[in-house]
Amino acid sequence: MSERWNYRKGLIETGDGIFAWLQPDGGWGWSNAGLVVDGSESLLVDTLFDARLTREMLSSMADAAGVKVDEIGSLVNTHANGDHTHGNGLCANAEVIASAASAREMEAFSAEMMQGFLDAAPSMGETGEYIQAIFGSFDFNDVAEKLPTRTFSGELQLQVGGKNVRLTEVGPAHTGGDVLVHVPEDRTVFTGDILFVNGTPIMWAGPVDNWIRACDLIIEMDAEAIVPGHGPITDAHGVRKVQEYLNYVNGEARKRFDAGLSVRDAAHDISLADYESWGDAERIVVNVNTLYREYDAGRGTTDTVELFDLMAEIKRNH
Repeated sequence: MSERWNYRKGLIETGDGIFAWLQPDGGWGWSNAGLVVDGSESLLVDTLFDARLTREMLSSMADAAGVKVDEIGSLVNTHANGDHTHGNGLCANAEVIASAASAREMEAFSAEMMQGFLDAAPSMGETGEYIQAIFGSFDFNDVAEKLPTRTFSGELQLQVGGKNVRLTEVGPAHTGGDVLVHVPEDRTVFTGDILFVNGTPIMWAGPVDNWIRACDLIIEMDAEAIVPGHGPITDAHGVRKVQEYLNYVNGEARKRFDAGLSVRDAAHDISLADYESWGDAERIVVNVNTLYREYDAGRGTTDTVELFDLMAEIKRNH
């Protein structure tokens, strides 16, 4: 965490026309977003998990930055997860930009699926209680979805007034199509969920080496303000901590895979003592499962309910 900016809910101006929207505590669904403004032009980086939260953010941006929602010209989604996309439709006039891989993922996963997950939770015992605890604050019946209207692969250069904005696809890593949003002249990068700061990263896609390389790229950008997908604004030190976690979990999972341990047993067995202050430690389940699938395509599960069963179990026991 960088001590330069307080970690509080709301809009933080990190530079001339550069803003971060922060949502402590940064746990499940409590994501960050960003705004780039120059003259009469603006670009929004991500929306939030439901329309209510996104409306609140957009209202604050109109008040503090003078950017009305119908004036937002571009909206970049850093990846496909709903806590970064479910307010897209509120920006009716914006061109919605994402990687082609993210666009495909957005088509496959909807808010209705999340609401169905919550609706089923009361019949799922302790796993259902866990699901309600992490997702119950969000209203998946009140969303404003809008799929990308422009996609790219690799890199894309945008102009916001006089500001250059560089989009760099670094996925698959956290998801299938993660993108970094870099404003070089203002030494700012919005990382999406390539960075979780003071919270446990979750690797839905992998491979892990892509994610580790993405961290190297962020460090090479030499940004003063690094806005993560979740958690406080950080600096290179915060990036290295995420990288260290990924390297550690990769090494520990590999040893247990080679020894023949199941995903469940490996997730219970790996010590997270060095990361015990981070939230959502139970995500080790998803990380081990994804790594196991990387090591051997025939191993591990893609059953979301099974993964949440295991995460609920880890949460109860640690």
